[in-house]
Amino acid sequence: MVGEAPGPDVRGRLFASNHVNGILDPILVFLTSGSDISPVAKSTLWDVPVLRWLLGVVDSVKIVRRTDDPTKLGGSNDRVFDEVAAWLAGGGNILIFPEGTSHNEPHLVELKTGAARMLRRACEVGSADGLTIQSIALEFDAREEARSRVLLIYGPVRRVADFDPTSEGFIERVTERVRQDLTERLVEGETWEERRVLGLAAEMLANDAGDRSLAAWSALGRELAAAKDTPAAAAASGLRPPAAAEASGLRPPAAAEASGPRPPAEALEAVRAYSATLDRLKITDAEVLGARNKGAAHTLYLLLTLLFAAVGLVAYALPRFVTNGIADRVKSKDETGTLRLGAALVFYPLWAVVLVSLALIFAPIPWGVALATLAVVAPFLSIGWVDEIPILQRRLRAIRAGAEIEDARRLREEATARLRVARQSRTGSRMAEG
Repeated sequence: MVGEAPGPDVRGRLFASNHVNGILDPILVFLTSGSDISPVAKSTLWDVPVLRWLLGVVDSVKIVRRTDDPTKLGGSNDRVFDEVAAWLAGGGNILIFPEGTSHNEPHLVELKTGAARMLRRACEVGSADGLTIQSIALEFDAREEARSRVLLIYGPVRRVADFDPTSEGFIERVTERVRQDLTERLVEGETWEERRVLGLAAEMLANDAGDRSLAAWSALGRELAAAKDTPAAAAASGLRPPAAAEASGLRPPAAAEASGPRPPAEALEAVRAYSATLDRLKITDAEVLGARNKGAAHTLYLLLTLLFAAVGLVAYALPRFVTNGIADRVKSKDETGTLRLGAALVFYPLWAVVLVSLALIFAPIPWGVALATLAVVAPFLSIGWVDEIPILQRRLRAIRAGAEIEDARRLREEATARLRVARQSRTGSRMAEG
């Protein structure tokens, strides 16, 4: 988590977030926020029995979308808007996803104006004083996979009164401000291919810096995304590659220098070539670097838990198979994580009950208790191995690749040298603009 999350004393704030992972998005906001927040949710979620109960627990507000109800009449959400406005004016907090729906795009989609309209009504019901807006950017490194990471970036708090709620254009100004606050904190691409290349470039720079956190990745990715569309007048400014890059002969082509080179574009093309090699070898940048594991303590833990982990992996193969099967049937990645979590919360506890019952019924008391305890503890002890097995698999592939790893390293050196040139050019452009 990055930025200032709201504390328990926050009142009258509208939170706006991007929406790329279904029900998981609001859950993540609730878990990291210190204040009570009521989400705005689509009406179809109330058709799911368990979700209906959860939505009631968090005082969720039901919105009927035309995509869910083609018979919806214009203005049919006016009553809901009035309720939200009264809630905000009375000091309540609201979470809204202004894109309108969870999606699987590599960038923000067009924002709806509902958030701004709710705020304007809240000002009409009460006063703009005390009302605030805060954007929350969500970044997942592999949002459809269990045990993957997520970054929450809490943006600056904006006072609603600063947008002049009584003036024309209030709705447009607020909506645009929310869009900018989110875009400035997300790594976006026009296509998934572009987003993937930007992500790999940021990962490479973060690995070189020794900081593999998502926060470091996000900062570098946003820097590269901002630079890629800005023509870098390296020839005019006299910028040249760093000494290491010059020594290796990695410089922009002469034709590019003559026409005003675009180091970001050249760097990303080099990263794209490196990415193709990683895909072919089925490894990551960490394996090319030969990155070490988490240390001796982690290795010792893995060795001590190996037997229990093996028992847990075998004993819980059935719920794992069922959970993965359910998640794999979903075509849209913005729903995969939600269904995987939902299925796991049902099937794993049920299977644990079955294993414990079998142990207590069919084994003598001392052994039955021991086996029942093992059935509960083993899956938790296997978590370290669940994370480690894919890493070991990639390392073995890297070892088998042999000479191809050396080729990958050369491609990486070229790409990182060009990335350094691009970052230096970006810095020079900012100085020139200043």
